[in-house]
Amino acid sequence: MVFLIIIVAIVAWVILAYNRLVSLRNQVDNSWRQIDVQLKRRHDLIPNLVEAVKGYMQFERDTLTQVVEARAKAVNAPDQASRMAAETQITTGMGKLLAVMENYPQLKADENVLKLQEELTTTENQIAYARQAYNDVVLALNTRIQSFPANLIASNFGFKDAEYFKGAPEEQAVPKVDLSMTTPRA
Repeated sequence: MVFLIIIVAIVAWVILAYNRLVSLRNQVDNSWRQIDVQLKRRHDLIPNLVEAVKGYMQFERDTLTQVVEARAKAVNAPDQASRMAAETQITTGMGKLLAVMENYPQLKADENVLKLQEELTTTENQIAYARQAYNDVVLALNTRIQSFPANLIASNFGFKDAEYFKGAPEEQAVPKVDLSMTTPRA
């Protein structure tokens, strides 16, 4: 009888551990889909923004081209890793585009551009939040997969570590700030 209770307890634990891993894997997939929704919104906004600023920014074609090409790569990415890399390029390109737009007073006064810029900023914030939520769930899944004794279940049922969404290397660089009050001498 004791042997039967032990077997039932082990089977129950295996079932619970397996179901927890499945739940975490599904949360990772759901979190990626939430990022996907925001990325789709950004992909829809980019052509509108590029069209709105194209006439003003005659000398900034490289920046516009980089954003459009990165968007095309992201939309046509064959797998999640390629998509993450392309999305990182879009983030970098959009940062450059928004910075370059500051040099054009006409753009800052254009109501359509301002509205698109506001929508894009909101979308970027939502993407950042969704990426954070995704990485939190990836952390939970990966921790569970790597922790004993759940790792025994994970390895036997083919659970794999999920990949984190990483920022571009240039986004990780520490900005240089000079707050000195001295002025350079001529």
